[in-house]
Amino acid sequence: MGKKGDLSNFERGMVVGPRRAGLSISQSAQLLGFSRTTISKVYKEWCEKGKTSSMQQSCGRKCLVDARGQRRMGRLIQADRRATLTEITTRYNRGMQQSICEATTRTTLRWMGYNSRRTHRVPLICTTNRKKRLQFARAHQNWTVEDWKNVAWSDESQFLLRHSDGRVRIWRKQNENMDPSCLVTTVQAGGGGLMVWGMFSWHTLGPLVPIRHRLNATAYQSIVSDHVHPFMTTMYPSSDGYFQQDNAPCHKARIISNWFLEHDNEFTVLKWPPQSPDLNPIEHLWDVVERELRALDVNPTNLHQLQDAILSIWANISKECFQHLVESMPRRIKAVLKAKGGQTQY
Repeated sequence: MGKKGDLSNFERGMVVGPRRAGLSISQSAQLLGFSRTTISKVYKEWCEKGKTSSMQQSCGRKCLVDARGQRRMGRLIQADRRATLTEITTRYNRGMQQSICEATTRTTLRWMGYNSRRTHRVPLICTTNRKKRLQFARAHQNWTVEDWKNVAWSDESQFLLRHSDGRVRIWRKQNENMDPSCLVTTVQAGGGGLMVWGMFSWHTLGPLVPIRHRLNATAYQSIVSDHVHPFMTTMYPSSDGYFQQDNAPCHKARIISNWFLEHDNEFTVLKWPPQSPDLNPIEHLWDVVERELRALDVNPTNLHQLQDAILSIWANISKECFQHLVESMPRRIKAVLKAKGGQTQY
């Protein structure tokens, strides 16, 4: 108990009391059991600074950006999310008595929880489509997972033979920019690619159809009659199934609409809101296929190998994977309602 740094606030008060009452340093030390040095330093701190707390004084350089400055910097970020570090620093220093450097700005932003990240890519949703998305969400907000099990989801997707999303990062020295191990080769249009059409429901994966030519209304009608119709009548023999498709031009063609009208006694076409890939769980299955495709030990070198790889990956998607996606539909609907028809995290 001899060190002043070990004393509690109460003990420091005990030291100040006898000294104020007129006791000497030696008498106070004998009374309290502390060393004379401790009695002297504690009483001196109280006389000079009025301090009776055991908290240590902070060391190091004083922070240049106080709480008020952090609020100012936060407003600058909110006003322009895409501002560079230099722009934020320049705008912050305007009208400030003490300017800061970019390193201080970076440190402050990180302390505030801000980090430079890539933007999340989402479709542009106009006001009209936003209202339609909100109407769809309101109309289906009471649907349970059991209701969504009656929906068969469909979509098309393009897979490139050579893929580079510009996000590759490497470790290299300043003069190694053209080293072969530090390069990513590219070819025009990705070296060719393959478009596929697929469908699935909570019960099972549906067919995956390679599309070798342009997908127009005639080609899509063949897919609907050859694949959609047998799938729907087999999985939903009681005619209680819903078929989902987006609003691509070939999907809305007159011959397609007429075909669905002729078969409306067998299943129902779900009225789908525009610009709503976040509501379609099959989009996540395309992500699964893409990741598995890029994780292959031997990458496909031609379109035939690419097709075989895609079909194999699709066939091996686990039941738990696509069922979990369908089970997320109530949460997706809630997210659209919360965003008032705007973009969601899905």
